[in-house]
Amino acid sequence: MSTTAEQMTALPTFCEGIQHYGEQWDGFDKHAASPVIAEGQSAISKIDETAAYQTLMGADALRYVTLQLCGSKGSGHPGGFASSAEAHAALMMLGHTNIVTEVGHHAPGFYSSMFLDGSLEAMDIHNMNDMQTRFREKHGLLGHLSGAIPGLLAPAGPLGQGMHFAMAGAYLHRDKLFPVTIGDGGMGEPYVLNAMMHFNTAYPDITNFLPTLIWNGYSQEHHSMVSLHNNEQMINYWKGHKFEEVILIDAKDFDDSGQEGAYVDSSHFSLPNRLAFAQAVLEGIDKAAKSAMGGTLTAFIIKQLKGTGVHTVGAKSHNLYPADTLDQPHIIDGLKRRALPEAAWQIVRDNFSRAGGGPAVKTVVTESELAMTPLPKLKMQEFGKDEKAVPSTAMGALVAQVGQADKRFVVTNADGNEASAMKNINDALKIRHPTEDALYNQSPNGQVYEPLNEDACAGLAAGLALFGSRSLWLSYESFAINGWPIVQTVTQAMAELRRKTPSIVTMFTAGALEQGRNGWTHQRPEIENYFGAMMRNGNVFPLFPCDANAMQVAYEYATNSFNKGMTIIASKSPLPVYMSIDEARTAMDEGAATIYESTAGDKGTVVFAVTGDMIYLPVFKAKDELEAKGYKVRIVAVVNPRRLYRPTDVAWDTVSQPDDKFMSDADFNKLFDGDVLLAVSGGPSAPLEPVLLRTTAPRRDTICWKRGETTASPDEIMAFNGITPEIMVERVETLTK
Repeated sequence: MSTTAEQMTALPTFCEGIQHYGEQWDGFDKHAASPVIAEGQSAISKIDETAAYQTLMGADALRYVTLQLCGSKGSGHPGGFASSAEAHAALMMLGHTNIVTEVGHHAPGFYSSMFLDGSLEAMDIHNMNDMQTRFREKHGLLGHLSGAIPGLLAPAGPLGQGMHFAMAGAYLHRDKLFPVTIGDGGMGEPYVLNAMMHFNTAYPDITNFLPTLIWNGYSQEHHSMVSLHNNEQMINYWKGHKFEEVILIDAKDFDDSGQEGAYVDSSHFSLPNRLAFAQAVLEGIDKAAKSAMGGTLTAFIIKQLKGTGVHTVGAKSHNLYPADTLDQPHIIDGLKRRALPEAAWQIVRDNFSRAGGGPAVKTVVTESELAMTPLPKLKMQEFGKDEKAVPSTAMGALVAQVGQADKRFVVTNADGNEASAMKNINDALKIRHPTEDALYNQSPNGQVYEPLNEDACAGLAAGLALFGSRSLWLSYESFAINGWPIVQTVTQAMAELRRKTPSIVTMFTAGALEQGRNGWTHQRPEIENYFGAMMRNGNVFPLFPCDANAMQVAYEYATNSFNKGMTIIASKSPLPVYMSIDEARTAMDEGAATIYESTAGDKGTVVFAVTGDMIYLPVFKAKDELEAKGYKVRIVAVVNPRRLYRPTDVAWDTVSQPDDKFMSDADFNKLFDGDVLLAVSGGPSAPLEPVLLRTTAPRRDTICWKRGETTASPDEIMAFNGITPEIMVERVETLTK
C-alpha cells in the first residue's frame, strides 16, 4: 500500500521517502514485538525462529531500499546484491559487520545497509529522500563502492580485488571476522581462489576472513561460467584450493513453489519456507564464522537466483536503464512485493544499528586510525660523488630497518628480491615460506610475501596500506602493470578517506635499459606513462631518484607520507653518484635539482631535464661533446615531477592529506631556462610533461623510449631507441640552426 499522511506521522524519520508499505506477515506480533538484538547487545543471542524472522525482515528491507534507490535514478545494479540479501543480513545479525566485497555492482545494497544502520547520517543522509537525491551524484553515493562512504571498509570496482582487503583486515585484526562477498560472475577465473590459497600457505594461522560466494548463476550479461557446476563440484572447487570447511546453503532445498532449474528465487516460497531458508543461512554463516575464527580456512556459499526478490531475475536484473523508473509498473510491482509493514522498519533499524556494537561508521576497523609502530630515524649510507653504487641495494638496507622496527610491515614481490639486487631485504626480513631454508632466506615467520602473481603482491600491500599499516610492493617495472589496477583503486580511495593512512609505496626495478638480453618481455617502461597521467589526480607521486643517495631519500620520503601513491623507479646496476643525501632531500622536496652545470660556453645554454638513473650515462657523454663544441650545458635531475606542475594542473585541493607544494616560476626558470631544452628519459615522456608545459626555452624536444628489442647491453637498447649521445648532440645542433 502507498504511504498516507497519517502513516508518515507514525513512522521514524528515516522512512521519509519510502513509497510502499506492506501487510504484516503471519506471526508478526510474536516475532517482531521487539528487536532480537537487544539494546546493549552486538548480535543475536541465539538462532531460533524469531532470529530468522527478523533476519528475513532485514534481508527484504535491504532488497526494498536497493531497488527503490536504483529506481530513483533509473540506474544502478540491484540484481546481484538481491541474491545475497539473506547472507548479508545474517552476517550483520551475527555481529560480523566488517564486510568487504569484490563486487562493485553490489554498491546499492551496501549503501542500503549503511542507511539502515544509520551510518549514512554522517554524510547528512537522514532519510530515503536524502539517499535518493545523493545516489550516483557528485559528493554522494557513487555508482561503485568507495571506502570514503561512512561505514564501508574498502572500495570495489574491478573484480577480483575484495579478498585482498579481507585478508589485510584479517592480518591486522586477528580478533575480528572479515567476510568478503564474491560473485560467481567472476568465478570463471581461478585467480580469486589462488590468491587466498597462497595467503593461507604463507599465513596458515590467519583464517579470520570468510569468503562468501553469492552463487546465483549469472554474471553481468549472461550465465556465469560456473553456472553448470553442481553443488558437489562447487564444494570440491573450493576444497581444491585448501578450504577445509565449505558450507553451502541452496535455496532449491527449500522451494515449495515448483520453480524449475538449479537456481530459484526464494522470495516466491511460502513464508514458513522463506523463514526456514533464512534460518539455515543464519546457522550456516554462524558455523562458518566460528570455523574461520577457530583456525580453519572456511568458505560460505549461498545459492539462489540472481535478482531474488526484486523487479526481475537473471542477468536482466543486473542493472536498471533510464526507462526503469519508480513510476514503471514492473518496478512498482517489485517494490510492492518486498514492501515491509510500517512497524518493521524500526525493528530493522534497531537490529542493524546495534549489530557489531553500533553503526558501522563508529565500529568497523577502518573508521579509526590504526596505531602505528614509531620508526627510528633511518640510517643511510652516504655514497661519495666519486663512487658507484647500486640504487636498489641502497634502498634495501632501509627497507630492512623498517621491517625490523615494525613487525607488522610486509614486503611483497613476485619475481624475487635477489634478482633486483635487494637480497639484503631477504637477509634481514626473510621470505615467508612453510619450508625453512637458510640458503634461500625462507622462514615461516618471514615478512617478505612472494606469490608469483603481481596482482596478489599489489593487492595485499595496497590492502594493508588502506587499512592503516605500512607495506611495500616491489616488482620489475615491466611486470608492474599486472598489479597496478588495485594500486590505482586504493590510491583513489586514499584521496577520499576521512582518516590518515600510510601511503601505498611501490618500487619498480630492472628497468628497460637493464634488461637487454631478456628482450621486450622485460622492457615495458610504458607503465611510467600511467604514473605520469595519475600525477594530476592530486595524491600520486612517481619518484625518479638519480642515484643511490637519492634512492634512499626517495624511500624515506615515501615511507613518511600519508594517503598517497608513492612509486619509485630505479635501477639494480652500479651507477655514478650525483647528489649528496642533503642535496637529494632538497631535490625531492622541491622536485628537481641541477646536478651539473658548465662554467663557460658561447654558443648558448642547453638544458637536459632527465628522469631516471642509468640514462644519465649517455647524457653526460653528450654533455662532453656539446661542451667541446662551445655549448654551456646544465643537467637537471627531475626526481619528483609532481612538484613541477602548476597548482592549477593538479587536483591537489580535492584530496585527503593534500600536498600543495609546487615549484615557483622563479625557481623553475632558474633550473630549466635555456636556449634549448631536451627532456630525456629512459622510459616514456609523460613524467616530464610538467617541464615541457612550463619551460620558456624557445626550442625544445624529447628523447625517450620507443619500444623493446633483444640486445646485449644497455648501450645497444638505448641506441635502438635513439637515446645516444650522438643523437642528443645532433638534436641540439638541429634545434640551434
